[in-house]
Amino acid sequence: MTDFRRDEYPRASQYDAAWLLKCDMGPNPLWLLEDLAKDLDLRPGMRVLDLGSGKGATSVFLAKEYGVQVWAADLWIDPTEAAENFAGHEVTAIKAEAHALPFARGFFDAIVCIDAYEYFGTADGYLAYITSFLKPGGRLGIATPALRKEVRDLGYIPAHIKELVGWEALAWHTADWWKFQWEITELVEVTAARLQESGWYDWLIWARAVAGDEPDPTVTMLEKDQGEYLTFALVTARKPA
Repeated sequence: MTDFRRDEYPRASQYDAAWLLKCDMGPNPLWLLEDLAKDLDLRPGMRVLDLGSGKGATSVFLAKEYGVQVWAADLWIDPTEAAENFAGHEVTAIKAEAHALPFARGFFDAIVCIDAYEYFGTADGYLAYITSFLKPGGRLGIATPALRKEVRDLGYIPAHIKELVGWEALAWHTADWWKFQWEITELVEVTAARLQESGWYDWLIWARAVAGDEPDPTVTMLEKDQGEYLTFALVTARKPA
């Protein structure tokens, strides 16, 4: 029986492992979110956009653990599919593409994105777009796959990573890269930018649970890596008041 209880993640440890695996769309999203939330200052009643919410585990967690109102936006999961997870919680499910969000400017107190920002957020102009939906003083937080050194600095994509994801690893940036990219715009003030020290290990635990007894290329990649390159970057920022 899979056991996702960890002392480092007391809130996430209360959630049913079978339910979390049923919601699988990437490495344990509640571990990532609970760690990220330490830097977000979420308070009851806030309006929060869960961007790239998948099947909704993070949206439920936000609503239940922090008492916020959540708008769960995802392109690939139909709202009716995710809605069954949202009963009894302040969550509204919306089908939306990350560049065409159906919200008023300045609507949200916070925007979070767990294991999805790498697909659209590396574009130079995206920060201006996504922060337009934040109120002055609003918070932005992302948890995204990262390498411990930039590909540009390495001069290559490590073979075991390239074998699985190819050129997509170019979007797996260090926390320092994100910090510079965001701060240079002066659109936000970066409040935290760190690599998750347990990121590789957490990812491996999740991948093994998803794979079960079947061979899995993600498990192979992570076992070969041994934490040398792979982890997650956790980055938060505040829109100036």
